[in-house]
Amino acid sequence: MSTKKRKRLSATKKWEIYQECQKPGAVIGEVLRKHGLYSTDLQRIRKAVEDGAIEALGKSGVGRKKVTSVPKEELDDVRADLAEKEKALAEMSVLFTSLKKKVNLE
Repeated sequence: MSTKKRKRLSATKKWEIYQECQKPGAVIGEVLRKHGLYSTDLQRIRKAVEDGAIEALGKSGVGRKKVTSVPKEELDDVRADLAEKEKALAEMSVLFTSLKKKVNLE
């Protein structure tokens, strides 16, 4: 009774085997024999690739951003500041318009 030692493949090697098997016209049996693997090993590699891709896509940050809450007091302060600045802008706009009229008259 012989006991075979399981091959330990690096992630890079698994990726290379996966890509080799995905090539058009690739003979899967030949690829597996070349690397000393079985079809169940390829199934595990394919599953790992799929899981990794799904995990990576989930972390991509694409989509809606998380909503963060702001304390009510801080929100009220920002709104009050905005109101002051809008009032100042309106006053400056009136002054600008009156100055523009004076310049155009002269």
